Amino acid sequence: MTDYRNLISEAMKARENAYAPYSGFYVGAALLAAFEKDGKPLIFTGCNVENAAFTPTNCAERTAFFKGISEGVRAFRAIAIVGGKQGAVTDYTAPCGVCRQVMMEFCNPDTFEVIAAVSEDDYKVFKLKELMPEGFGPDNL
Repeated sequence: MTDYRNLISEAMKARENAYAPYSGFYVGAALLAAFEKDGKPLIFTGCNVENAAFTPTNCAERTAFFKGISEGVRAFRAIAIVGGKQGAVTDYTAPCGVCRQVMMEFCNPDTFEVIAAVSEDDYKVFKLKELMPEGFGPDNL
């Protein structure tokens, strides 16, 4: 079994930077690249950033992906997600449909892992294909 504790810990730290004055739902994500840099895991973190106009709001997962993509990374292995009302993580937080679609663009749905966590020891792991069973991605074009 893979040890996801570090990835979950990084997601928890990222959640502390969330800007969620409207929903009060604070989310953090930690995205693991498919390769290492200098012998260490390459992780991109993100938090949700809300906006009074709602549409410009960006989810934690997409923030992490866009950071990695902006650094030239195009291959990813896993993402850990933690979230909760007023910062209290009491249940598993799954990615929204838009985030799942971004994952389909850059990840292999058969191997990419989505870790929904309450803590470093309490989490569920899904393959992207489970969350997006009939997903549309680059292979469809």
